[in-house]
Amino acid sequence: MSTPSSPPIVKLIGANGQISLGKQYAGRQVLVEEHEPGVWLVRTATVVPDNERWLHGEVAAADLREALHWAQTHPASDEATDSLLKHLRDEQG
Repeated sequence: MSTPSSPPIVKLIGANGQISLGKQYAGRQVLVEEHEPGVWLVRTATVVPDNERWLHGEVAAADLREALHWAQTHPASDEATDSLLKHLRDEQG
């Protein structure tokens, strides 16, 4: 286990079983691991829903890098707007 970066602070667990870690952590998700009775390790965490996990994989990351590279080498332009709109109207019939 690593050495703490600050000295221990005494906190009181309230009647509702809660402890305050400070406003800087308000709204954050944390992982709480009970190593033994009365010994906890609390770590901030980012939880990824199962249906979004694929977005954090190598394939999605590579696709995103490729898309960003394409966007950087192909500046946005509205020069072909009229022809694109005509093409879309023609496709709809």
